Amino acid sequence: MALNDSEVGLEVILAMNQLLELTPSHVPPKPLEATAMTPWDVALCVSGALICCENAIVVATIFSSPSLRAPMFLLIGSLAWADFLAGVGLLLHFLSRQCVYSEALELGSVGLLVSALSASVFSLLGITLDRFLSLHRALTYGSRRTHTQTRCALAICWTLSALQGALPAMGWNCLHDGESCSVLRPLTRVHLATLCGGFLLTLALMLQLNACICRVVLRHSHQIALQRHTLPSARTHTRRRVHTLALILATFTSCWMPFALYGLLADGSSPALYTYATLVPVTGNSLLNPLIYAYRNTHIQRVLRQACCCCLPNTPNKNTHTPSDV
Repeated sequence: MALNDSEVGLEVILAMNQLLELTPSHVPPKPLEATAMTPWDVALCVSGALICCENAIVVATIFSSPSLRAPMFLLIGSLAWADFLAGVGLLLHFLSRQCVYSEALELGSVGLLVSALSASVFSLLGITLDRFLSLHRALTYGSRRTHTQTRCALAICWTLSALQGALPAMGWNCLHDGESCSVLRPLTRVHLATLCGGFLLTLALMLQLNACICRVVLRHSHQIALQRHTLPSARTHTRRRVHTLALILATFTSCWMPFALYGLLADGSSPALYTYATLVPVTGNSLLNPLIYAYRNTHIQRVLRQACCCCLPNTPNKNTHTPSDV
């Protein structure tokens, strides 16, 4: 039976209404695809592999040697373990972008990076604080109470870092809300701003602590030089120690400051090139940390020589907490 014009028009209107009533949930999601590989991705992947190798040696050295149990070495071990996990996070993030892309892997890799880098910054702050306390409490430094306080502080720092990394997987992400994305997807702008603000606060504390350390070192060295009548040589030695502290702080600042400022000022619409350019120095800090804090230490060097050569006697030294060696 033929339909008249009014019936045809009514059917067209009903069909249009059904189309308009469709919500995004009715539309099947677009399949996820891996992004194109860039030289920056390769650089981060290679950095992750190097970071894992460097810090794995430090972790194995510290936690396998009974002579390296002073608070300072616990902090260096925490720093090395955090940087090792950061390297693993970089490798997983590369896989999530190039090989096995999934939302779960992306959230997991970014969450691991956030936790590891947060713990790394906390450990650096702990090392600086330990140096400060070793100078102001030289008589009680290295006691059982100091060991317990160090372990408790590390437990708190790692718990806070794990919570920061778990937030994206718990729903605080921008996978389905591009407008709230930060320069580091899938972190939201608020989350990344919180992390960057925490870094700036940590940097301010480290500056203050290092300034106090320098004042104490200068005062003590001057007093010792006056007693032993060796003022010129004492000044030279003190100058080197102050220069070392300044170099360590400058390295940390130059590696982290560009990304911290960029993360506060930019958003998800900013060019990815700038994100890579500020993120690579952060990975460089994890590469430099073992060289600055571990491999320069005479006690760690001795344990490494024993492991490599098996020719030196194993003589544990209980005075392995000298802050000047780190």
